[in-house]
Amino acid sequence: MLPAAVRWDYVTSRRSVEDPRLQLLVDGVVRLAAGDLDARIEPSEDRDDIDAVITGVNLLAEELGYIHSELEQRVAARTAMLRRTQVELEQMAKTDALTGLANRTLLTERIQEAILSSADGGKAPAVLILDLDSFKAINDILGHSAGDAALVEVANRLRSAVRASDTVARLGGDEFAILITAATKDEILQIAHRASEYLQDSVRIGIETVWAMASIGVCIGTPGYPAEALMRDADIAMYQAKARGRNNVQLFHPDMLDAVRERSRITAELRTAVAGGELALLYQPVVELASGRVIGIEALLRWHHPVRGTIMPGSFIGIAEETGLIFELGRWVLHEGVAQMNRWSQTDPGLPDFCLHINLSAAELLRPDLLEDIRDTLAQHGVDPRRLVLEITETVLMSRGTGEEHVLSRLRELGVGLQIDDFGTGYSSISYLRSLPADTVKVDQSLIKDMESDPRQQKFVSAILQLISAAGLNATVEGIETAEQAAQLEAMGCLFGQGYFYGYPVPAAEVPERLRRPAPRLYS
Repeated sequence: MLPAAVRWDYVTSRRSVEDPRLQLLVDGVVRLAAGDLDARIEPSEDRDDIDAVITGVNLLAEELGYIHSELEQRVAARTAMLRRTQVELEQMAKTDALTGLANRTLLTERIQEAILSSADGGKAPAVLILDLDSFKAINDILGHSAGDAALVEVANRLRSAVRASDTVARLGGDEFAILITAATKDEILQIAHRASEYLQDSVRIGIETVWAMASIGVCIGTPGYPAEALMRDADIAMYQAKARGRNNVQLFHPDMLDAVRERSRITAELRTAVAGGELALLYQPVVELASGRVIGIEALLRWHHPVRGTIMPGSFIGIAEETGLIFELGRWVLHEGVAQMNRWSQTDPGLPDFCLHINLSAAELLRPDLLEDIRDTLAQHGVDPRRLVLEITETVLMSRGTGEEHVLSRLRELGVGLQIDDFGTGYSSISYLRSLPADTVKVDQSLIKDMESDPRQQKFVSAILQLISAAGLNATVEGIETAEQAAQLEAMGCLFGQGYFYGYPVPAAEVPERLRRPAPRLYS
């Protein structure tokens, strides 16, 4: 008798030979294992055990096919979701969240793409850099939410000023950029001026009206012009626009690089100017118009450069503010001016009483040791705080809810006088007159420039003086150059004046003589 294992192999072998379904079953399982989920085995009409196994394998294949199909759908859906998320993240990474404009990253990519596209003889791209003028005042006066609303409106106006193929970007803060592709020089400048024009209209924020005009620099690329150079040179042109009065368009020229280098030289040399004894103060009288009596002396900073000669503040104060050197300059002016008040009292004790006027920049107002420095300097030289008047630009004095407000209040408590400087150059001076923490207002000289020959300007100046008086403040008009101007202002009710008619800025040694000198006569 054959052993059991041999008998099983023998029976199986005979059945394999006798029943081809077993081979079909083995082939079907192999196909399923290989991933062919559509493989099926046709059962026979015998309906025996082998057919039962075949039916079971077919059912398993059906289930596997269903599971696989559902899994593929889920994978496809998840992949699509991941792709959408990736696109959204990429868009967020390259889009300004506030305005929806392109950000610096996306702008740089598109500039590089435009440069590559123009490599085969096409027009090189151009870049515009726009910086809003006096935007800080909007944030300071109305708050950051109002500032954000103004930025959104600016973004919308810039979008409407460009072509569909151009890119408008927000670089950060109140700085924007525009990439212009495939355009002629005339078309580029036309877009730049259109953008400037669209920003001329006021912006309505709630019940307030503000302005968000811009200084615009333009750089037109040439073949091989790198992206970073386009941005740099457009930025240089923008600063030239600011230097030339703001709210204008300037096209980059290589000569502007010389101005940048000059700024760098001035910055380096200014750092040593104080220690090198190169700074000096000149003093210009402030007079009572009715009598011509000197009631104040304004300290005016001059830089006596060993090579360049005398440099006026307009050429270096802006640089000092940008670099932080303004703090050192401000300390020097305060200490020297107050010390000079003491020297005058020692050498000429019989001089008429007068106040010292010192200009204080916006940056200095937040100097941490400002209050202590002023108090200690006055005490050290024995000068009454009431004899010191700080002249501060009107945009600073219009600040609310900031550290400036606290400093101004403390200065008033100290007894120091506060005067609004350059009044009439800000966009919302009139509406804030009544709440300004100041004693006097210095009306900017630009307002009286054509007053003698223009009756309408006379009425305008008279109205401003009446408003200042109605707000409980005294007015000082600067830039008086003729007796006729002085007489007109006195007739309008202006109390105080300053200008070349009453005296040019002079060294400290000449001040006592000017204080004793009779006032210029208004009428011959």
